[in-house]
Amino acid sequence: MSWFKQTKRSFVESVCINVLKCGPIPRHVAFIMDGNRRYARKSAVSTIDGHKQGFERMTQMLEWCLDLGVDEVTVYAFAIDNFKRSDEEVNNLMDFANELFHKLLQDKDNLNETGKAIRFFGDLTLLRPDIQQLVAEVELSTQNNTQKVLNIAISYSSRHEITNALQELQTCVQNDIIKESDITESLISQFLYSNHSSEPDLLIRTSGEVRLSDFLLWQTNYSVIAFANVLWPEFTIWDLFSAIIYYQRNCSFSETAKHKHQLRLKSIEDKQTQEEWMASDDIDLDLFIANKRERLTKCLQYLENKRLNQLKSLAKSTLITTKT
Repeated sequence: MSWFKQTKRSFVESVCINVLKCGPIPRHVAFIMDGNRRYARKSAVSTIDGHKQGFERMTQMLEWCLDLGVDEVTVYAFAIDNFKRSDEEVNNLMDFANELFHKLLQDKDNLNETGKAIRFFGDLTLLRPDIQQLVAEVELSTQNNTQKVLNIAISYSSRHEITNALQELQTCVQNDIIKESDITESLISQFLYSNHSSEPDLLIRTSGEVRLSDFLLWQTNYSVIAFANVLWPEFTIWDLFSAIIYYQRNCSFSETAKHKHQLRLKSIEDKQTQEEWMASDDIDLDLFIANKRERLTKCLQYLENKRLNQLKSLAKSTLITTKT
C-alpha cells in the first residue's frame, strides 16, 4: 500500500506525456476526488472498499503527475461536513486513514531522500486523536523537503479556513503585534493553511458534479477548473491528459487575469500605506514602511511558531503513546 509508486508508462502514454510537456504544465494541480461512494454502489462493494479503490487511484494519479513534471498536488481527502456521515462510515474512514498515515510515516526516509514534503490543510483538532498524532509526525518529518509537495486537505472547509485566518489576525491585533490597518488581502492569504504553497494552476473535479464543495475557494480564484464526468476510482491517465490539454488552452487568460490582479492589489496596498503615513505622526516614509514590515514579520512568525508548536505537541504525544 505505497503512496508513491513507480510504474513504467506504455509507449503511447510516454509519447503523449512528451507531447504535453512541449506546452505549459501546471505547477500545482488540485483534485476534488469525488465519487468513491457512488463507485461502491455501482460495483456492489462496501463503502470503505470504494474509498480504498479511491486511494489506489490517487497513488496512480500522483505517479502520473510526477511523470508530467507537476511540482505540487493538493487532494481533498475529507471535508468537515463528512463528519456528518454515519458513525460506521466515519470510523471506517478514520481506521483506514490510520493505516495509510502509518505507512506514510514508515516511508519517511524515502520521502526525505526524494525531497517530497507532505503537508496537511485543515483543522486537525477535529480529527481522532491517533490521526492527529500521525499527521503531525508525517508533516514534521518532511517539513524541510522542497522538491515535490503533496497537500492533504483533511478535516477541511474553505469557509472554516478563512474564518480561522481572520480570528488569528484578530488575536495579533489584540496582542499589539500588528495594527488593524495592517490587515490586507495579501496578509490574509499568508494566514491560510496554504501559506507555504502556490495557488493551484489547475483544479480537477471528478464524478460529473460542477461545484467546488467549499474547497480552496480563496486559492482557486484564478485557477483553470476542469470537470471530469467519471467517478474518482475510474479516473484514468487519459482523463488527466484531457484536463492538462484544457489547461493549456485556457491558462494564458488565467495567468493574465492573475497578473492584473496582483498589480492592482499592489497598487491598492501602496496607496493604503501612503494614506496611513500621511495620517500618522511619522515624518520619514521609509521608517514608517520599515516599522510596518517589522510588525508583519512578527505577525507571520507568531503564526509559524504557533502551528509548529501545535505539530510538535501532537508528535510528542505520539511518541508517548508509542512507548506506552
